Amino acid sequence: MKYTVSIEIALPRERVVQLLADPAHLPQWLRGLVVHEPLSGVHGQVGTTSRVVMQMGQRTFECTETITRREPADLRGIPKGSVVHFDREIVGEGMWSAVRDRLTEAGPQATLWESENEYRFSGLLMRLVGLLMPGSFRKQSQQHMQDFKAFAEEGKDVREANC
Repeated sequence: MKYTVSIEIALPRERVVQLLADPAHLPQWLRGLVVHEPLSGVHGQVGTTSRVVMQMGQRTFECTETITRREPADLRGIPKGSVVHFDREIVGEGMWSAVRDRLTEAGPQATLWESENEYRFSGLLMRLVGLLMPGSFRKQSQQHMQDFKAFAEEGKDVREANC
């Protein structure tokens, strides 16, 4: 299953990249995040693997995330007009996913965030979930982007919304 979601954020690309790249901000916008801890490497750098635990309703899902692309590698002084890429693979029980994020300038004070998502499922249960509920994956991706936008533009914290 493949899909692409996008959102425009009313901030300069450099600021959006800073906020996305800082692991301290993840709990503020990544709804359901319980744990995101590097197992090897440095957070956000190519080759880094991290343990990720997400809570979705009554279900807890644990997976391993590997950063597969980060361009440019140095996020300071990104040339105007260039595209910033953050790609990662996520592997969990019965699921493999690739996420390819692109951040482009949509104006002097605006950033377009496009996210290509690909999922592959194994095992009967996960294949059924993928077949019967494909829209839920797209909806969750869009929700994460909307939560990030609210955090970046307005300082809204998803943890406060869930109290």
